[in-house]
Amino acid sequence: MTARTASAASSDASSEPSAALPSRRKVLAGAGALAATVLPSTAAYADGGANGPVLGEYDVVVVGSGASGMTAALTAAKRGLSVLVAEKAPTFGGSAARSGAGIWLPNNSVILGAGVPDTPAKAAAYLSAVVGNGSSADRQAAFLANGPRMLDFVMANSPLRFRFMDGYSDYYPNLPGGLPNGRSIEPDQIDGNILGAELAHLNPAYMPVPAGMVVFSQDYKWLNLAAVSAEGLAVSTACLARGTAAALCGQKPLTMGQALATGLRAGLMQAGVPVWLNSPLVDLVQEGGAVTGVVVEKGGVRGVVRARKGVVIGSGGFEHNAEMRAQYQQQPIGTQWSVGAKENTGDGIRAGQRAGAALALMEDAWWGPSIPLPAEPYFCLAERTLPGGLMVNAKGARFVNEAAPYSDVVHVMYEKDRVATGSHIPAWLIVDQNYRSKYLFKDVLPTISFPDSWYEVGAAKKAWTWDALANQIGVPAAALRSTLNRFNAQAWNGTDPDYHRGDTAYDHYYTDPGVTPNSCLAPIWAPPFYAFKIVPGDLGTKGGIVTDTRARALRADGSVIRGLWAAGNASAAVMGHSYAGAGSTIGPAMTFGYVAANDIADGV
Repeated sequence: MTARTASAASSDASSEPSAALPSRRKVLAGAGALAATVLPSTAAYADGGANGPVLGEYDVVVVGSGASGMTAALTAAKRGLSVLVAEKAPTFGGSAARSGAGIWLPNNSVILGAGVPDTPAKAAAYLSAVVGNGSSADRQAAFLANGPRMLDFVMANSPLRFRFMDGYSDYYPNLPGGLPNGRSIEPDQIDGNILGAELAHLNPAYMPVPAGMVVFSQDYKWLNLAAVSAEGLAVSTACLARGTAAALCGQKPLTMGQALATGLRAGLMQAGVPVWLNSPLVDLVQEGGAVTGVVVEKGGVRGVVRARKGVVIGSGGFEHNAEMRAQYQQQPIGTQWSVGAKENTGDGIRAGQRAGAALALMEDAWWGPSIPLPAEPYFCLAERTLPGGLMVNAKGARFVNEAAPYSDVVHVMYEKDRVATGSHIPAWLIVDQNYRSKYLFKDVLPTISFPDSWYEVGAAKKAWTWDALANQIGVPAAALRSTLNRFNAQAWNGTDPDYHRGDTAYDHYYTDPGVTPNSCLAPIWAPPFYAFKIVPGDLGTKGGIVTDTRARALRADGSVIRGLWAAGNASAAVMGHSYAGAGSTIGPAMTFGYVAANDIADGV
């Protein structure tokens, strides 16, 4: 697709409703016998009604343009259905566009081609061990069976290509079927020019790639170590070389979530699928117990878009809805601690609930320890894992393996009364100057001072002694001294009998291989000392509409709501309360978007 063609398609997608609609003759000709039995005649809506005028009619309406929504729309379109994507935000891509875009998909063609020793039996054993009864065995099997098919479909029908994230371990590699070298993939580099003018509507990344560089998610492990590791320096040089090469070719190189969203959007443009931005879902339309369309607001007009075959809810979670978080989740909780797309306020989940859908896992989220910085929270990955740091609670005591999977760390943070060690919220990540002289912290280079604003809002503290630091963060000085002395003694020996930091391959991913005997552990001794406030942040919520193996929305009694499907964070996660590996959000989201669209197209 040329930039000129892409620009023209973008214009169609962003125009007023009438310009993006298929002709009535085409709509009626493609309706089919099934659609006629599901929906009454369009004439029934001709005079508008309580929900406003009819804005259009399609076979499928997809709510949301994140990974699940765009995959569903692409699949439906390639199955010969007319499709509309209605997006609340002024941008497309949702939380996926902001993310690192790891995708966890066992047995897919990319990892098998890279020689990963995966098998269906291993994957099933591992997922079952990780998730337990957090989701049904049937849904887990549906995910594992359809994930590889989805990926091959996406690669055949969009410009997306993918790379194996070699070495990014499954999060529980010691469980049956776990792979220490991992199963995760990420998008390959893509040229943003393929979208033409539509590129301006891409939701920005959570953390922009450094100017002039092309960086993949897998590179960040080494960029953190660029000052102390030959491998880190080599990766940094390669990132710069890729950026230079792209610039010389006139490209707009995109990776991670920006590449994923761009590639899916390009697929939709090639398939002629309109995407209405600034068009929030108001409610679902129901007739005779079936969902038959959506009510949206478009260009200041509230109206109905009819869906002859089905509606797919892919509108994300409710991480930015304070009322819902207070209703369903533990305190303390805050919308300001989430890095999910700001438009994710549970609109699709609430609409599904009003239509009769059961909800599950509403108390949970895709958690991660986060630092509440002034502009937005920082989702803390490598910083709490690198050697020379530890986390303490309100009593100045360690309470968790700092290198554990991020969701697990927050689950422990909410266990406030565990062994009477006091509140874990907020916790504090403590490091020393030796650590700061070696490692990147967020986007602050080693030895560079942290921004004053971090200290002004209380997200960071600095002191020249342990006791002074204890006073600043409000923990007992004697307790903090005791904790640090014990930790240092263990770090010198390379063991952590208290919390087993470094016992798994995953623990060692974001660490320093140059530190021995345990790349996770180093003593904290060189002043000044720093402390960073840690709160229970998240990538998004994981509770939502209960669905079956076909992604159909279910009532509390297990019956199917005709005409309604859900995927992504608008649905209750197949991962249950756990997190199998990097990309356990996006992998299932795309897979069940694909499943939903195929189920609609199959019409069974």
